[in-house]
Amino acid sequence: MKVKHVLLIDDNDIDNYVNNHIITKSKIAEKITVKKSAIAALEYLKSIEENTIEFPGLIFLDISMPIMDGFGFLEEIIKFPQTIEKQCAVVMLSSSDNPNDIKRAMNFEVVMDFFTKPLRIEMIEKLIEKGNL
Repeated sequence: MKVKHVLLIDDNDIDNYVNNHIITKSKIAEKITVKKSAIAALEYLKSIEENTIEFPGLIFLDISMPIMDGFGFLEEIIKFPQTIEKQCAVVMLSSSDNPNDIKRAMNFEVVMDFFTKPLRIEMIEKLIEKGNL
């Protein structure tokens, strides 16, 4: 195991199913939590904010979601206490390979990488090889 807790944030049930399966198969996490919106994810994170052991070490985040997109989520997560922000890394996982989206995402210090869907085991292996997990 590389991280104790992974959080998946995507409004698409099929993507969540596939991502959950790939992460489980990779054995990089003891626990996987799935949230179907950025707002639900932020509410969840605020509810466990005081429990730094429970806080996810890795978040896979979709960009395109209704009401609040992935960039809106990033704007909010960086407001969390610095101890949490430093222990939590975000991987953007999007159907977009738009260079502007990639550049915008990578401008956030908390974002460690940007992958185009679908999540594949090779992507997780890349994170491990780069020393990000």
